Amino acid sequence: MGGSSGKAYWLGFDLGGTKMMATVFDGQFKPLGSERRKTKGHEGVKSGLERLVDTMHDALNKAGVDAAELAGIGIGSPGAVDLDRGVIQEAANLGWKDVRLKDRLESEFKCPAVVMNDVDAGVYGEYRFGAGRDARCVFGIFPGTGIGGGFVYEGKILRGKKFSCLEIGHLQVTRHGRICGCGRRGCLETEASRLSIASEAAAAAFRGDAPHLMEAVGTDVAKIRSGALAESIREGDIVVERIVRRAAEFVGIAVGNIVNLLLPDVVVVGGGLAEALPKWYLEVIEDAARQHAMEGISRSFRVVGAKLGDDANVLGAAAWAEAQLAVAD
Repeated sequence: MGGSSGKAYWLGFDLGGTKMMATVFDGQFKPLGSERRKTKGHEGVKSGLERLVDTMHDALNKAGVDAAELAGIGIGSPGAVDLDRGVIQEAANLGWKDVRLKDRLESEFKCPAVVMNDVDAGVYGEYRFGAGRDARCVFGIFPGTGIGGGFVYEGKILRGKKFSCLEIGHLQVTRHGRICGCGRRGCLETEASRLSIASEAAAAAFRGDAPHLMEAVGTDVAKIRSGALAESIREGDIVVERIVRRAAEFVGIAVGNIVNLLLPDVVVVGGGLAEALPKWYLEVIEDAARQHAMEGISRSFRVVGAKLGDDANVLGAAAWAEAQLAVAD
C-alpha cells in the first residue's frame, strides 16, 4: 500500500510497556493534537489493540483531522518486530506475540502503516529534529530500565534482514559479570542500566553509606529513579556518585567500541540520568568513550544529550513512515 497523494497529515505512535502516545502532525511535522493512555498490556492483545486504536482516534479528534486525511502512520514498538510485515513477534513487557499490527492499522485507517523498533524511532527523531539534526551519522543510546541503541547512517536506520539491530544493552562488557535478563553474564545492562544502578544504590543505603538517599526514598529499588539518584549525588552521597560514575564509564566504553566500528559524528545520549545530570553524566561518558576509541578518531565525534524527550519516538515514527513511503512511491 503506497502513500496517498494530496493527504498532508501523519500520525506517530509510541507503544511503551506502561504508556502509549499518539500525535498527529502536519506535513512539516508540526504537532496538531496528542493523546496518551496507559498501555495495560496485561489485559491482553485484543484489549491492547483497542486502546491503541482509540488513542489514535482521540489524537485525530484533538487535531481536528479526519482519518481519511492521513497520509500514513508510523509506530514504534518494543520487542522483536518483523519490520517488513509489521508484525510484533514478541514483546515480553507487553505479553504480546504474533500481533499483526500493520494489517490492523491499515484496515482501520485505510492508509499505509510502518512498524519499527521504538528505540530506532527515538534515534531517528533526534536525527531529523533534535540533537542529531544536520549530522551525517548518529548513534543513539538510551540507558533506562534496560539500555537501547540505534544508528542512523546517512538517513537510513541500520537494521538486519528482518529485525532491528544495535542491541547495545547486550554487548558484553565484563567476562564474569552479573546474570542478565537475556540469560548471559556481563551485559552492559547488568552494569549500567538504571535498574542495576538502583539495586547497588539501595544496598548502599541499607548499609548506611548513602544517608541522603535513605532519607529521601529508602531502599525500595522501584523508588530509586534518576531524579532521586541525582539529588542523592548533589546532597553528598559519595558512594552513589561512585556507582553512577562507574555505570556511566561502562556506557562510555560501549560508545567507544561503537565509534571504532561505525564512526558516527554525533552520539546522542537519552534517558533519565542524562536529563537529571546532563553535564556531569555526559562528560563521564564522553571521557570514557574517547579513551576507548582509536587514537586517530577519538576526537571525531560529539556526545550530546537528547533534546526531544517523550516526543522523540512519535516524531521519529511519523517521519520514518514518510521517508519509507516516499521510497515506496
